[in-house]
Amino acid sequence: MVTGATGNLGREVVDRLQAHGAHVRCLVRDRAAPHPGVEWAVGDLTNPAALRAALVGIDAVFLIWPLLDSALAHDLVAELIAAAPRVVYLSSTAIDDEADRQSDPIVQVHADVEALLRNAGLRPTVLRSDTLASNARGWIPQLQAGDVVSGPDIARTAVVDERDAADAAVAVLLGHYDQLDDKPPLLTGPEVLGRADQVALLGVALRRRLRFQAATADLSRSRMLTGGGSEQLVEALFAASLRRPESNRITDHVERLTGRPAGTFARWAIDHAGEFS
Repeated sequence: MVTGATGNLGREVVDRLQAHGAHVRCLVRDRAAPHPGVEWAVGDLTNPAALRAALVGIDAVFLIWPLLDSALAHDLVAELIAAAPRVVYLSSTAIDDEADRQSDPIVQVHADVEALLRNAGLRPTVLRSDTLASNARGWIPQLQAGDVVSGPDIARTAVVDERDAADAAVAVLLGHYDQLDDKPPLLTGPEVLGRADQVALLGVALRRRLRFQAATADLSRSRMLTGGGSEQLVEALFAASLRRPESNRITDHVERLTGRPAGTFARWAIDHAGEFS
């Protein structure tokens, strides 16, 4: 079963599982467009009855926790225990295992859900991912209107192609990987990038002179709220942008899980250039 199956990463996971001949069930809030070979279960991760029905006959779950309240995951964990599937949880490389509290609310939720799964005896496989390249899709409206991307200038990280994250997740779900060690794999891209770096690379792919302009917090909040983000999510994202430290960490864990090196953001930009036109 794949959660978050209609999102940027979830879609990639579903496609790859199908390519390997796996039977796939997607848990979605609303029935999606038909997808040959995929079974749809309509439900919510916080609805125990829907979860119970969706987990019947499932032997492995790819879990993305979408909410900012980790307390709501208790019912989910109870249903996972009853169904006893293997669980692969997508978490965050920003987690500090030595810290009592994490740097921002989003990372804290990931740490809390990891702990819930472990303490329940589920022995999940946790994949900690860095910033996904697909987040750049949030710039499409601005780039359709002009050549400037304006937003908060958040910390630089080793941006990872969501296709690589999906390949790693599928390798773990299907058992086609070499065990790394007792610590969660850290999925990163091959280079550390800031927002201006990403915009510049996207400009090369689009053959346009693009530039990044740091925006004030008030303007960025207003845009995100206008774009449909909830106030709680917007505030959490700003807390993350302000408190999360820059990360220079680059790992080879994508290659060790998938057998090939992680792709660059430049390659991602070329492959997805048509979406920004």
